[in-house]
Amino acid sequence: MNALYPCTIRHVRTTPRRYALRHRTYMWLIDPDRPPRLPAVLRPLARFDARDHFGGGVPTIRAGLERFLAPRGIELADGTVTMLTHARVLGHVFNPLTVYWCRRADGTPLCVVAEVHNTYGERHCYLLRPDAAGRAETAKELYVSPFFPVDGGYRMRLPEPGRRLDLTVQLERAGTRPFTATVRGTRRPATPASLLRVALRHPLSTAAVSAAIRLHGIRLYLRRTPVQPRPRHRTQEGMQ
Repeated sequence: MNALYPCTIRHVRTTPRRYALRHRTYMWLIDPDRPPRLPAVLRPLARFDARDHFGGGVPTIRAGLERFLAPRGIELADGTVTMLTHARVLGHVFNPLTVYWCRRADGTPLCVVAEVHNTYGERHCYLLRPDAAGRAETAKELYVSPFFPVDGGYRMRLPEPGRRLDLTVQLERAGTRPFTATVRGTRRPATPASLLRVALRHPLSTAAVSAAIRLHGIRLYLRRTPVQPRPRHRTQEGMQ
């Protein structure tokens, strides 16, 4: 089931002034228990490391997910996990959003976890119970953009990818939707040839994502977009 998704990420903000960005990259859809087995020469282009998720204090990504879920009354047990993420590329990784679709052993949906990282080295996981269309709502709890405070909530549409990847995250504040992010792409087989093609097309892909976010932040700052103070983020239980 491992797959690659060349994709386009779009951000549109409407207040205090309209601003839009578009970034092309690629993401992986994997079973974290059975990540892709690549030739040795390509492994630096795609590493899936437990230290990059859930605080990094456990030996595997699944163990980190289980440690997050257990205090919230969810037992993964023999269930399955599908994970959408950026891989570590040449030693660097930045994952603004990683999504985990969790299913029971019989294949029925259990929950979805959306793991968000900001550019300040902080992370927060949102436990979601989406409807049949993948829609869910949750309160915002992590400072992500310096131009929005930590208030309001998210409306997310996170259907598990098939042939197409089509995710939407909208920020809601005081009855308005000042920010929308979308991720859209088309499935490709997770073969060495496919990886080589997308890696050549998007070299240092995770560093490029991080740099693009900072570049657009500088542009917004130079346009005198008001900066909101960053509160101290409280580490989640099970993510120390």
